[in-house]
Parts: sequence; C-alpha cells; structure tokens
Amino acid sequence: MKQPTPYDVIIVGSGAGGGMSAYVLAKKGLKVLMLEAGRDYKPEEETPMFNTNDEAPLRGVSTPDKPFGYYDATVDGGWTVPGEPYTSDPGGEEFLWWRPRMLGGRTNHWGRISLRFGEYDFKPYSRDGLGVDWPISYEELAPWYDKTEEIVGVTGGGIYHGANLENTPDSPPGILHNTPNRRLHEIMLARGFESMGIPVAPMRAAVIQKPMNGRAACFYATACGRGCSIKAMFQTTTVLIPPALETGNLEVVTDAMVYTVDMGKDNRAKGVTYIDRHTGDHKTVTANAVVLAASAAESARILLNSKTGKYPDGVANSSGTVGKYLMDTVGASSAGHIPILEGMPARNDDGMGGAHIYVPWWGYGQQARGELPFPRGYHVEVGGGQRMPGMGIAELANHSSVPFGKGLRQEMRRQYGADIYLAGRGEMIPNDDCYAEIDSDLKDRFGIPVLRFHWKWADYEINQAAHMRRTFHELIDRLGGTVTRGTGTDGREAIAKGGEIIHEVGCARMGADTRTSVVNKWGQTWDVKNLFVLDGAILPSNPDKNPTLTIMALAMRGATYLADEARKGNL
Repeated sequence: MKQPTPYDVIIVGSGAGGGMSAYVLAKKGLKVLMLEAGRDYKPEEETPMFNTNDEAPLRGVSTPDKPFGYYDATVDGGWTVPGEPYTSDPGGEEFLWWRPRMLGGRTNHWGRISLRFGEYDFKPYSRDGLGVDWPISYEELAPWYDKTEEIVGVTGGGIYHGANLENTPDSPPGILHNTPNRRLHEIMLARGFESMGIPVAPMRAAVIQKPMNGRAACFYATACGRGCSIKAMFQTTTVLIPPALETGNLEVVTDAMVYTVDMGKDNRAKGVTYIDRHTGDHKTVTANAVVLAASAAESARILLNSKTGKYPDGVANSSGTVGKYLMDTVGASSAGHIPILEGMPARNDDGMGGAHIYVPWWGYGQQARGELPFPRGYHVEVGGGQRMPGMGIAELANHSSVPFGKGLRQEMRRQYGADIYLAGRGEMIPNDDCYAEIDSDLKDRFGIPVLRFHWKWADYEINQAAHMRRTFHELIDRLGGTVTRGTGTDGREAIAKGGEIIHEVGCARMGADTRTSVVNKWGQTWDVKNLFVLDGAILPSNPDKNPTLTIMALAMRGATYLADEARKGNL
C-alpha cells in the first residue's frame, strides 16, 4: 500500500509571509514543513540586549559584512552573501538585494513600522490611471488587518488616536497599544511640521506596550534592530513560529536552499527540491500544497528556475509576468543641527525602538489638482534626541570651534541631542524597466542560476525625492537650524538606490486577469491550483506605507483560504 504524503503543506521561507502562513495552517491542523535557507536563530538566547557599544568591535559601527552595525540581528546575510551573488543589468541602475539568511527572515531586524494600506492604495489605477488596481479592496482586507494587529501587537493608540487622516486607516477600538509619550525633539519636530500645515501622527510600531500572549511589554532597553530576547518586538521567531511548533503540526528545517518547485501529475505541484547548505546534498520533499514565501525576488527566482516542458519559462509563468514589476520604496533623507536644542540637561530619550511619531502623506489634494510633479505620496520618519551614543557622535565635533581636549568634549556634550534626522519613504509606481530574470551566465556556489536585476527610477519617483528634500530643508529652516546632510535638492542625487530601503515587492503580482498577473486574490497561482505565493511578491503596488503588516495580513487571509480549500478536497 502506498504511503500517504506526510506533509499537507510545504512553506518556503520563515519571515513575515512564511511565519504567518505556518501559524495559521498549523493552528488549523494541517501538517506543515517549513524550509528556511538560512541558519536557525533564537532571539531569546542570542540577542545582546544590554551590551553597550563600547563592548563591541569598532564600537559597534557598520562594516561591509554588517552594514547596520555589529549588533544588528541579521547574522549571516545582508546586501551581499558570500558565494551567493546576483547581478545588475550593466546598462541600467544598480539594484541592491537584501537577504537575511536566518530563521525569521527580515522580521528580526526590520524597522517595525506597521501602517495599514488605505482605500486609495488598493485602487491606484482608478484614481490616476497609473499602475494597476488590486483585485481586493481595503474593506476586504480590513478584518485581516484587525486579526494580524491583535497577534503582532501594534502601537498607535492614545491621545492622538482617531485623527481621521486621509487614506490612513484607523484600527477598531481596543486593538492598538498606547504610543509612548513624545520626546523633546519629537515635540519640537511636530510643532515644526504643524506650522507648515502638515499633520503628525503617533507611530504605528510592532512593539508591545503591555504584556500579551506570554510576551513582556517593552521596557526600552536597547535598539530593536538587535532582536528582542523578551519578545516585546515582533519577530516570527518569537511570536508566530513557537506557537505553531507547539501544535505538533509544524516541522522546521533550516539551511535548506530551495531551488525548484517539482511538478507532478494533473498539473499539480508535488513538492520542492532543496540543497543542504552544509553538506551540499540535494533533497526532495513532497506535500499536497506548496507555499512560496521566500521574499519577493527569491520566490520569483524559484519559479523561474522551475522549468518544465509545460512551463519552459518557469512554473506559474504563463502570463510572462514572473519577475516583472519589481518595486522598492522611494527613499531620501536629510539631517539638521538645531541650536535651540543645544545645552539641554541630560535626559532619558530611549523610548521604544525608532520614533514615537511619524508624518503621513498630506498632499492628496494637491495631487488631485495637478499641483505636484509626481502622482503618489510619501511619509516622513524622524530621529534625534539623547539616545545611547555610538561612534557617530564624533560628528558633533563638526559644530565645535575647539579642536581638541577638554574643551572639545564639553562642546560635544553641549551639542549632544541637537541633531535631527528626516527620512522620506514614498510610493513607487510599477514600470516595465524594473524586473528580475535568471542570469544565464552565472550560478551561485550551490550551482543554482542567480538573478539579474534591471532597475530604473522613473521621473515620478525622482521628482518625489526632490520634494522630500525641499520639505526637510524648509522644516529645518523653520526650526532655526542648518542642514548638515542631504543638502541638495536634485532628485537624482537624493534618491536611494533600488533595494536600499529593503522593501522589495512585486515579481508575482496578484490580479483579476490571468494574462497580466501570477496569482489570484488569495495568493493562489492561476496555473497551478495547489501552489501559492504568500509574500511581498504578490503586491501589485507599493504604497508609501511599509509593506510588512500588509504581507502578514495577506498571508493570514491566503493561508486560511488554502486550509479551507484543502479541507474541501479542492487542492
């Protein structure tokens, strides 16, 4: 008698999409195998929560292999991974591809900003004729946002809650945790923005402010980018994967580099093949359904490398759009020195990781009237204050007239906390010049063909970056300060490289038309009914709101649909 398939579902990836998919499917009783390309990671044991920068090599500063500093939670990954190259089209602009290569993926080091996409964001084409509409509306995803926020734990409530900002959806009462009080520099920045007629809102961040589900409330120890041993900051490694394992329905295999989806009879996916990163052995596993959640570009790479006689251009690619419409967030930044903040008494500005405020996009009316040279908006993230100093504090010497010695130290103490930082994060419109394809001339150390990226910012995004800089400069001027970094207003100079903001989405977008999309509104591929994509690859557009919360909400919704279809015998 033939043995039954031991797994109901194989999930490739353990980050936002993979972690949420595993949580839902295991809780619903399906037998799940999770394959993660990177190493195992336990934040409770590995996070240096209380180390100070003087205990780290080079005082914890960035290095080529640790671009966010020595204490950043990413342990084996980054924009470059030894033996795992990728290429960029020499005729285009450079694209930077971040790969964490660890259990939990990017949720271990992410910025935790958790903004819901708004009503406009789901129907952009209907508003301005650019890009495409989503096959779902905000109203359809709203209940899944609610459920996701309740599991993740998101700040944003309190005295500023319910401001009714345009295209910035609120959450139902009782879901959001109260946002910590504004710090001195945030009060000052808020007043500056409001004097310009620009609204300021409490930050929505995945950092809990009260105990929940066995997790301790944040007590403002060290930067969230280190990971979180007390589970206050959301990571799939502490919040989603452990309860899924406790059901007895999830098995996790790390260091498993998946490179193909294997097809069986009746046009169904029968499993995947992966390489053990330690031994180099090729292993094949089977299941009744497969979920790709390896990150937008990596999921596309797997599909494109999964060529068969029926799918010569890659599995689930009858539309020819796998790898197409790659997007990242538009980014530009400036810094300023504000003399009014000099000489302040020492204070504790630790707070939760990141800012306690942010600036949602305010220019929808101007765009509707055609008054701006770009059609989509951006939000503003802020920084500053008297937080734990690093080596960057030496920049304060630039403001001192004393060259060395005790006088210089006194000047630096007087000026500490007087610098502010502003970063714009804006929407990119998908275009035909931005995509990923297989590089036919290069393979990684495992023998897997690598990706070649094509990238080109359009004038819309370049004009948006220029507007960011002008806005920042006006704010700094109103506060009586001087722009110290990001001084130019040329959008081409100001804009970050593609991939540098680490919000890469697209490459297997959802839609209502099989000819122009890869998956339906549930993340189910049009071509192979038991093959799903549940990560950032399926986003048809990339609004100015950070994508992680939406990826998780879509994964919860898609995994619930998958479980229901499996129960009905439809897969």
